[in-house]
Amino acid sequence: MPSLNLEPLTYEDVPADRRPSLAQALVPVLGVVLFLGVGSGYLKLAPHGPLLWSIVLTGAVGKYWLGYSWDDLYEGIADSLLMGLQAILILFVIYALIATWISAGTIPGLMYYGLAVLTPDVFLPATALLAMAVAFSIGSSWTTAGTLGVAFVGIGSGLGVPAPMTAGAILSGAYAGDKQSPLSDTTNLAAAVTNVDLYDHIRAMRNGTVLAFGLSVLLYAGLGLRSGGAIPAGRVAEIQGALAGTYDLSALVLVPLVVTFGLALYGVSALPTLVAGVFAGTFATILVQGRSFAAAWGVFLDGTAPETGVTLVNDLLASGGLSGSAWTISIVVAALALGGLLERTGVLAVLAHSFASAVRGPRSLVVGTGASAILVNAFSAQQYMSIVVPGLTLRNLYDEYGLAGDDLSRAIESAGTPTGALFPWHAGAVYMSAVFGVGTLAYAPYYFFAFLSPLVLFATTLLGGRYDGTAGSGRQSPSTDD
Repeated sequence: MPSLNLEPLTYEDVPADRRPSLAQALVPVLGVVLFLGVGSGYLKLAPHGPLLWSIVLTGAVGKYWLGYSWDDLYEGIADSLLMGLQAILILFVIYALIATWISAGTIPGLMYYGLAVLTPDVFLPATALLAMAVAFSIGSSWTTAGTLGVAFVGIGSGLGVPAPMTAGAILSGAYAGDKQSPLSDTTNLAAAVTNVDLYDHIRAMRNGTVLAFGLSVLLYAGLGLRSGGAIPAGRVAEIQGALAGTYDLSALVLVPLVVTFGLALYGVSALPTLVAGVFAGTFATILVQGRSFAAAWGVFLDGTAPETGVTLVNDLLASGGLSGSAWTISIVVAALALGGLLERTGVLAVLAHSFASAVRGPRSLVVGTGASAILVNAFSAQQYMSIVVPGLTLRNLYDEYGLAGDDLSRAIESAGTPTGALFPWHAGAVYMSAVFGVGTLAYAPYYFFAFLSPLVLFATTLLGGRYDGTAGSGRQSPSTDD
């Protein structure tokens, strides 16, 4: 990931004469909840309008109530956009990559061969396990979802499995594998901001991740038995025939996949890896599918609209290319701008300080840390901030209670990393929804790992014996703790 200034404003950093009270800090927060709830939930508007209303309210509070200048507010927005720049660039590239991989025959090839070996009963647990293995190997949930995940949505549709279920299984596997990978940017970030050895952090998360993901796989196995049913006679053969009749599906169509995952396994970061995948897909379009140089790069920009003779396949393989990313990226930019304003005006710092003041012992500290990571996810719209804000803000409090650094790192990543994709305006959710062609609220009920990972954290904290206030030399917890 790029080098970023990861120091959020702490309570002490916020100038006293412009520091919001808790009541003032809650005004923009409640405004965001109201606008998004009414605008997106009740009026069924796209998130753009409610996010703009939230930006205007937060900016007005900062300017006219707290005394910040326009330059201060613009700087907060710019800093947030800089932190989210990698996500924005990846979104651009992923849209192009999906289009070029469809035109190259890579995604149609994965669909063709996947339909030959998978059955509806085992599809969902197998999808979660494969996504977990790939994400662990390459250290990127986004790359896993944008490549393997797109193909699995197509395979699931061919097998009669609803796309929201498939998306949930992919996400559970992708985020579980990402959390345990030493190559993951969020895993490295969580260790860095809490000053914990990377492998100590991974070991601290391991039991909780295995339990949460294991339960998810069992749920997918049960869901698969209920939802699979019998495939209509000739359906798979019809889809495979449409794919084979439209694309050359020789082994060469898998070269873009090999190039992309090979670079990721070698340790190349996500953005150049995905760009290489775009070039590999474009050249495969030219060399394997026989399209012209100009036509292949036209797909890169404008996307695909294949005519296979089967409506389902046409719909699955339609893509917007680079130009189709505007709707999605505009949401991400607006959400990042809102998060930057909330951070710069001291709203997030005041909320974190109020939380710290309410802590009554190590158990409530760990549980509250997980809850704060989820809330920061909701209001900053990016998972980096869900790790950075509680990680840096609460580090000293963990020392005071004598808790280990990996207690903090485990709490913020177990609750922060997987839950961002549950909020429709969050950068991760916008990305996943666009990649799968499934709305966030549609796949959320089947994204089991996002609920189980923080629940396992909370349950093991409240029921475990290690948080008894004697873990270190810090102060003892009150006997009334949780």
